[in-house]
Amino acid sequence: MPFVTLHPESKTPLYQQLYQAIREAIESGTLPSGTKMPSIRRLPEELGVSRTTVEAAYQQLCVEGYLKSRPQRGYFVASARLQENAGPHELQVHHLTARMPPVKYDFGTDRIDIEAADITIWKRHIRDVLNRPDSIVSYGDPQGEPALREALSSYTYRARGVHAAPEQIIIGAGIQPLLTILCGLLPQKQVAMDSLGFPQAERAFADCGVEVIRMPSDAEGLSVESLEKSRVRQVLVSPSAPAGQTTAMPPSRRFALLRWAREKNGLILEDDYNGELRYTARPIPALQGSGQEHTVYLGSFSKLLLPSVRISYMVLPESLLERYAPRARSYNQTASKIEQLALADYIKEGQLERHLRRLRKLYHMKSQTMLHCIRSTLGAQVPAALLETALTVVIRTPDAYQLAEDAAQNGIRASAIGDDLLRLGFAGIPLARIPAGIEALYQVMSRCHGTP
Repeated sequence: MPFVTLHPESKTPLYQQLYQAIREAIESGTLPSGTKMPSIRRLPEELGVSRTTVEAAYQQLCVEGYLKSRPQRGYFVASARLQENAGPHELQVHHLTARMPPVKYDFGTDRIDIEAADITIWKRHIRDVLNRPDSIVSYGDPQGEPALREALSSYTYRARGVHAAPEQIIIGAGIQPLLTILCGLLPQKQVAMDSLGFPQAERAFADCGVEVIRMPSDAEGLSVESLEKSRVRQVLVSPSAPAGQTTAMPPSRRFALLRWAREKNGLILEDDYNGELRYTARPIPALQGSGQEHTVYLGSFSKLLLPSVRISYMVLPESLLERYAPRARSYNQTASKIEQLALADYIKEGQLERHLRRLRKLYHMKSQTMLHCIRSTLGAQVPAALLETALTVVIRTPDAYQLAEDAAQNGIRASAIGDDLLRLGFAGIPLARIPAGIEALYQVMSRCHGTP
């Protein structure tokens, strides 16, 4: 591995140096997909490091989806490129795009079903804005249109319990542009997050020179005890839908996180992706409502309205608002002014909340249909779990990467998370096609993987 150069005198631990070198080689294509990595026994001898150093680097690369471990065979490169389209709270996943047959059953996570789109009413609001030419012949407010910030101020309190005056809200075209602004406001150049990560956020942090510190997590989410022992005073979490968890962060962990923020003067970056879209029970209130002075709140509309409407928003606490105000006019607005004004009207007329009620019913039916089909078709030997706000079901199966490839060759779009979880999104597939899609997946598993 000639691309690996380690510097023992550096303050960066050797395992992190090794991890970074291999990760960059995979992302650049130097290590193509399927490449067999040197064994944990041989590589330490070649590099003159301990076995623990190599194990730690390989483990982190496996967690992030760059490598996959195959029992009795070793470690292999799982992906040769960064996955640009992965959603919030997801590991790097294995998507196939070349020479694939047409998709018959789309269990992807990057689209919604036409049945779930409020297109007719949305078009009306777009037309209404276009009929107000005086409103759309200027660039608009760099912080976001006042009408939309006022609408969001009321909506986020009703829907999520968020306390946000219009002047605290910043609009952007997706979460990444907002994080770029936020990076310039953070008092520290370090942010903690759990071991599963958030690829889009990590990319924004890396581009802005903000170091990501991995924290261990358990069944309740990120470990606050580990956070307290560290010197990091900023943490990115998703309390409504912790990465890889089937339930929201429990009250005890939420209270512990808020207590940490108050005692350490810490800052919580709350990614509330699809926080409103809980449908098996009432949505969990946003953490920001209980600790607004120590919380940056991040929300979006990609699965509530349309993924193509790239409008997200960020609520700053007073401490960061003071930093932002003098530089606000130096930022260009990234979200369409036309769509901002249309969304403001859509919210003010109550259309968003009515649409949200319809979506909860639809996604409840879809999730229950998928779980029923999986249990009746695949059987109890294939465990399945609902990730509610992610609008997905994950099934545990050996060599999930290979199964995703075999499924794609048979017109079934799915993705692997790690080496033993297959992710099946139900937002984009019509309800009526779910049973046939699961049956088709079963046939692939039976034919290629020997599943009974």
